[in-house]
Formats: sequence, C-alpha cells, structure tokens
Amino acid sequence: MTEHVDVLIVGAGLSGIGAARHLQDAFPQRTYAILEARNAIGGTWDLFRYPGVRSDSDMHTLGYRFRPWTDAKAIADGPSILQYVRDTATEAGIDKRIRFGHRVIGADWSSSQARWTVRIEHDGETSELTCDFLYVCGGYYRYDRGFTPEFAGIGEFRGRVVHPQQWPEDLDYAGKRVVVIGSGATAVTLVPALAESAAKVTMLQRSPTYILSLPSVDAVANRLRELLGPRRAYTITRWKNVAVATLIYQLSQRRPAMMRGFIRSQTVKQLPAGYDVDTHFKPTYGPWDQRLCLVPDGDLFRAIRHGNAEVVTDRIERFTPDGLRLESGAELEADIVVTATGLDLLPIAGIELRVDGRTVELPKTMAYKGMMLGDVPNFAFTIGYTNASWTLKADLVAEFVCRLLRYMDARGYDSCTPTPDPAVDRRPLMDFQAGYVLRALDRFPSAGTRQPWRLGMNYAQDVYTLRHGRIADGAMRFERREPQVVGEHEHGSEHATA
Repeated sequence: MTEHVDVLIVGAGLSGIGAARHLQDAFPQRTYAILEARNAIGGTWDLFRYPGVRSDSDMHTLGYRFRPWTDAKAIADGPSILQYVRDTATEAGIDKRIRFGHRVIGADWSSSQARWTVRIEHDGETSELTCDFLYVCGGYYRYDRGFTPEFAGIGEFRGRVVHPQQWPEDLDYAGKRVVVIGSGATAVTLVPALAESAAKVTMLQRSPTYILSLPSVDAVANRLRELLGPRRAYTITRWKNVAVATLIYQLSQRRPAMMRGFIRSQTVKQLPAGYDVDTHFKPTYGPWDQRLCLVPDGDLFRAIRHGNAEVVTDRIERFTPDGLRLESGAELEADIVVTATGLDLLPIAGIELRVDGRTVELPKTMAYKGMMLGDVPNFAFTIGYTNASWTLKADLVAEFVCRLLRYMDARGYDSCTPTPDPAVDRRPLMDFQAGYVLRALDRFPSAGTRQPWRLGMNYAQDVYTLRHGRIADGAMRFERREPQVVGEHEHGSEHATA
C-alpha cells in the first residue's frame, strides 16, 4: 500500500524546517514528512562552502520569528546559520521527519481522491507517496550547478577555474593570484575572505554594484537583550530592522538620486584618497533595481585600502594560458579564477505537476499571493523577498498555510484552489533586474496586476494580508469530496466569500 501523509514538505533548508515547525505547532496530530534531495539539513547554508560565506541580511530578520537569534553578531557566517537551522530541527524533533536523498520529480493531483500522488527518486529507484497538501520549500535555484557564461579560450587556461557553488575542499589559494569574476553578493563576500591569505585578489566586474557597509554587531539588539530578555528584544529588533530596511528600499525607489548620493558618500569615506569611485562603485541602474550588497564592517573596502584586493571594471575578451585578456587590452594574471557569475534558477524544485492528467505549464499559471498557483489545488511554495530577508516571507507563507488548513478543517473542505480572474493582467512574478532573475523569468509563473495575484514585497503589508487577512477572499475555491457514487465521481464546491 502507498504511504500517505497529510502534508508533504519538499526541502529541508531554512524554509522547509520553518514550515515544519509552524505545521507541527499548529496541528500536533497531523502527519507530515520532509523530502530532501541532498543528504543534509540546511539547504543553501549547507551547500555553499566557499570562504567567508555569510548572510547578506541581519539574523534578526533572517532568523525564524519563533526562535530568537541570540548570538552577538547580527551579520552571521554560514556555519553559524547552518547550526541555527539544524538546532531548530533537532530541538523540535523535525530532523526525525526528514528523508534524505529523496528527490521529488513529479506530482499528480486527483480531484476524485482530493490528494496528490508524488513520484520520488531515491537510490536510483522510483517510488510513490500520497499527501493531501503539497508544500514546496526548495527555494528557486538549482543546487547541482550555478550559472557560468561561455568564455572564449577557457580551455587554454593553465590554472584552476571554480564556481562558488561547487567550491573544492582541496583548493589552496594561499599565496596565489586569484581573479573573482562578478560583483554581486557572492563576489563581495569572497574577495575579502580570499585576500587574507592570497597573494593578490582582483574583483573583475563588467559594471559596478551598490555596496553598503553595516556593522556586523547590532549594539542596540545586544543591549535590548540584556534589558528585556531574548524573546522581547528579538521582536523589537526584528521590527526595528524591518523598518530600517523598508525605509532604505522606499527611499531608493522614490528618491533614487538622494540614495545614490548617500551610498556614494559612504563609499568614498571607506576607500583611499583619490580612488576612482565613479568607475568602480557607481552603478548605471538605480538603487535597489538590483539587490543592494551589504558588507559587514566594510571588510571589502578594508581589503582594498590595505592593498590586498583590487577592483577592475572591464569586459573579458578571452582566457589566456596565464589569466585573462580584457577588452581594454589589459591582461590579468591568475592562478585561480572564481566565476561568481550567479545562479541558475529552478522554479518549484523542478517538479512536474499534473492536475487530473493535465500537465501544469508554470509560465502559463498565475501565482496567488506569491505562494500558490492558479487552478492548482492544495499546493503552496515559498519564494522570499528580494528586498528583505528570505525568512520574513517564508514565516508568513507557513503561517498562511496553517490558517488555510485550519479553515478547511473547520468547514469540512478537502481542497482549496486559487481561481484566476481573466480580467487581471499579467506581470512578471519578480519585478527585479538582477541578471539571474531576468535569465529565468520565462520559466516562472506570472503575477497579476492586483491583489491577491500580485506578489507583495512589503513585509508590513504582508503581515496584514497573510497573517490576518480573509482566507475566503473570493478568489479561493473550496471543495468537499463527496462519497463516491457507483459509475461517477461527484464533488460539492463553492467560492467561499465569508
């Protein structure tokens, strides 16, 4: 007999562990399992092993709402975040619900049974499991590879080329010349970490990125913890940081010239006198059109000041046996080239969905509240904020799923299906200009031009909508599975409006 669980969670990373904690707190008697394609808890924070890996968000917002972050450092390193996620799983017994090495490859919804049949690969074999609700928490990028452009002459290079997503354990960069291609969050993290022991580190960028320095220690948070205790201090600090981040984002959108000037002035203060700031740190786009990079305690700028690192703004013509030739004619010698060139996105963990035998074509679907799919029953997924900490949204999605399940339990519904309004115009799900997003938008569902089909990027607004807003909003169709009649399948359905 095929095993059945009430809720199936896909992914044992930051989102999946948080979803499980919310679910088991809300429904202690409900059965659930977590399927994890890899062999460890932690998702991103277990996968990325490159030097200096850390969060680019403060841990008072990247941490779970239900579990205060109590370390003195607010901008935490990767191993600390990984331990936090694993401790959360262990303390709640969630680790016992995880099945490692289980990759979900497909899921079929049956309206007559009001359940999903999920196809799984494990140890080279395929099996099935059924569930009432399918909840994908696998993030939105491929874990098996990152994005690397085609580089002319790369086969001629006598050194080593590595991508941060597959950082080799045996890579010795001490005393070596290292070129890091890229200017995003990964590059600005790698450069100061590598500069501690490499002979020379060059960050090679096609164009600059906005970079802002923040203290790694939140003195206000630590003082509040002394005065109020960890839980109350955490709540206050969380909202303080949400307010500051929201203010920076809104000012960036509404007063871009002012924010551009502010960021530039802060950058000038941290670089050597006479440094060519406008060549290397003046982006062509507006603040927050792409994600703002944060560097703790100005470590990138410090490495540049000390002469351990440099920034070169140019384009690559080709690899050479000894390094890189640039379009300007300059040559960069290198022993190691790190391609910090971005992610390759993979929506809903690459799972093929079918509803009553019909294949769900993701690009043709519309996302409901940025967390469910139109015309796909009993299904949710997690995509975090692009302008704030991922976990802020992941927590809210988990809370909404629990509210939705509770609503259905109270009224005897077996399924819930967001039903798109044909009058709602489409727009990209992520209105974000980062290259890794633009390369993959055609693989993702679209959003709508109005609620509840528009993906929110405002935490305070989403708190109201997802934590307190109406479940029965007119766009969600609820159904009860009727007892099967010989020779036919019947359903009772309604668009609840109460």
